[in-house]
Amino acid sequence: MTVMKKASSYIPKTPDVIDCNIEKTLDVLGGKWAFLVIRELFCGTRRFGELQRLIPAVSPRALTSTLRHLEDHGVLERHVFPTVPVTVEYKLTPKGHDLHKICHEMKLWAARWT
Repeated sequence: MTVMKKASSYIPKTPDVIDCNIEKTLDVLGGKWAFLVIRELFCGTRRFGELQRLIPAVSPRALTSTLRHLEDHGVLERHVFPTVPVTVEYKLTPKGHDLHKICHEMKLWAARWT
């Protein structure tokens, strides 16, 4: 005797949002100054004033916003030293260093196509 399976009446839901990893990456790195800040931090620990001199087009307000955004997303660490005036240094986390290959590939693409 053959048993016939009853057809399932289950209808899958259509998701409202489909997560896109590229979109998530751009949310972290999509700011105007993020790549330039990260590029400078690939060279090592930097202070706010150093970053401002190395990226002369960025305003102090935009640099502060970018640094906070990258810190909130775990790309860089902020170290505050109790000196007068206060010394603040920024360095990449392992998550930030992991972006080196992406930045290098983007640099190659720009050299080839722009």
